[in-house]
Amino acid sequence: MAEPDYYDIVRQKLVLGPLTAPKHRKIIKLLKIFWNEEEIKLLFHFDSADKWNSIKQLMERSGLPKDKIKNLLKRSVENGTISKKGLKYCLDPIIPGIFEKYFMKSKDTEENISKAAKLYRDIMKEIMPQRNQLNDTEWNLFRPMLPLEAEEKLIEINKDFDIQSQILPYESVKTLIDKNDQFAVISCQCRLIGELSGEPCEVAPSEMGCFIVGSAGVMMVSDGIRGARLLNKEEAIEFIKETEKRGLVHNAIFDKGYESSVFICNCCSCHCGSLFPAKIFHEKGALPSNFSPKFNIELCNKCETCMRKCPNEAIYHKFPIEIDPIERMVLREELCIGCGICAANCPNDAIKMIKVRDNVPPEKNMIGNKTFLELIQ
Repeated sequence: MAEPDYYDIVRQKLVLGPLTAPKHRKIIKLLKIFWNEEEIKLLFHFDSADKWNSIKQLMERSGLPKDKIKNLLKRSVENGTISKKGLKYCLDPIIPGIFEKYFMKSKDTEENISKAAKLYRDIMKEIMPQRNQLNDTEWNLFRPMLPLEAEEKLIEINKDFDIQSQILPYESVKTLIDKNDQFAVISCQCRLIGELSGEPCEVAPSEMGCFIVGSAGVMMVSDGIRGARLLNKEEAIEFIKETEKRGLVHNAIFDKGYESSVFICNCCSCHCGSLFPAKIFHEKGALPSNFSPKFNIELCNKCETCMRKCPNEAIYHKFPIEIDPIERMVLREELCIGCGICAANCPNDAIKMIKVRDNVPPEKNMIGNKTFLELIQ
């Protein structure tokens, strides 16, 4: 009898809610970097990524003694390719999940990390765009937060719109700054795999990565997470301003609870796992914010700064023609994610953000039975 294809069977178990590991040769190559033959034969006895497995269960299923199981799983826990909670173990999806932990911990060999980076970069370009096309559009993980100075400089109250025009706490990065005194930055794993695979981002380096506030940020620094560093409040403000100047989008978890109040990604559309795949198909790469840019034609000098900075290529320069003689910058509303980067970078303050919808997030955004932060910790 032929031996089971352990890698493909484990691949099928890397499922959590809408997250899957598609059947593709590069996915299998990635799993072979993560786990050797002995390890994958043990992981064959694991349940899918929504369930925890006890040592007792693994002993009964595999026939292996406790010490052997613990030794086989030790390397996988250390390099972030499986999760451990107490005496229980769990598989994780390949992204988000293993992706973030594997590169944040960077506990594998340099050769393996480089190989995994190249494969992840290929997966971002070749596989995820197609998967995003098929995903349930009802479910969204990320939504942009408005730039730091949005409330003071970038918001225009729309009196004709029948909802509140003020920014709510989960809609602005300013809340994270105002309500905290401890801040940290970690490397952006999406841009990191670009650098490791010879395709660095031209917008920002990986060091200009994710922004964490409070004790969660301090913990990541103390845990030795790759690129983690502490910032005081003044440094945090300057960091956020610099990300906006570069054109990075403040992507937060789409909730109004804990996760959106402690963590944001600063995303480029050429490497981000959320923005880049959707950009290939000219879609919205994240759930749009409740705001949309409005152009003041009289103030706008058509310098094209907004067009160059827009992460989703949602703005273009409309030149005058006989049937339409007004030269102007035009917004493709179907592509805009309402991130406010255009308004934050406009040299003439010719763009204001107006509230156009009232899409209220849930208290907690679940990926299957886990949250995003539970997946990457």
